[in-house]
Amino acid sequence: MNARNRILLLAGAVALVAIATGCAPKYPNCRSDDDCNVDGHTGVCVNGLCQECANDSHCPEGFKCERDSAGGNRCVPAAECQTNRDCSGGRVCQNGSCVACSSDSQCGHGYECVNGACRPAAECSEDADCGSGQSCVEGKCVATAPPCQQEAVRFAFDSYALTDEARSSLQRLAECLRQNRVTVTLEGHCDERGTEEYNMALGERRASAVKRYLVNLGIEENRLRTVSYGKERPVAYGHNEEAWAQNRRVEFVITR
Repeated sequence: MNARNRILLLAGAVALVAIATGCAPKYPNCRSDDDCNVDGHTGVCVNGLCQECANDSHCPEGFKCERDSAGGNRCVPAAECQTNRDCSGGRVCQNGSCVACSSDSQCGHGYECVNGACRPAAECSEDADCGSGQSCVEGKCVATAPPCQQEAVRFAFDSYALTDEARSSLQRLAECLRQNRVTVTLEGHCDERGTEEYNMALGERRASAVKRYLVNLGIEENRLRTVSYGKERPVAYGHNEEAWAQNRRVEFVITR
């Protein structure tokens, strides 16, 4: 093969390669992302055109990929919120941004706007707004403990005699009962020693001893009820005097 033929053959091969591969498209046209990152340009190839992004992963943090009015994709700031729940500090969601509230209606049911922040609406402003047995505390109706709450009085082993300490405690209770029309259930208890029948009777004697003392102090008998639980409801568990002493007692249940 002479030199002329070899040159023609080589030129043909080069032409075939050029036809097969084609020339790189001119920006913003593209076949792949590589075509969009030349001559100082950056982007991704979307449907044959270089775009700023194809999805949110191509955008910086806090931005999202959105189609613009010209039909192209670009990274725009993402909305800070969709609903009030997306906002902290009592702010509300307005046009995708968390802002201070200006009216109760922006806060939703059960909330009110206080100094630019949504707060749970006050359930009450005074005790009269609440039901029976409740008080208004910091805008909420809460159950009120009956007056004259009383700690248990305790007894010596196998005894229903009132100690000096028990008498002093009952005198304070009587003073409160004179000022508050509540009723009291006197619950008699025993330690674990002895039969069930014996302890039920001893618990009743202890409750009755407390009742008699309160009646002698001027408390109406019909406001005092006695019941015995014997050894069924211990407050201390153990087989020693420390536990037994805690369980030999009369407890007080106050009701309005």
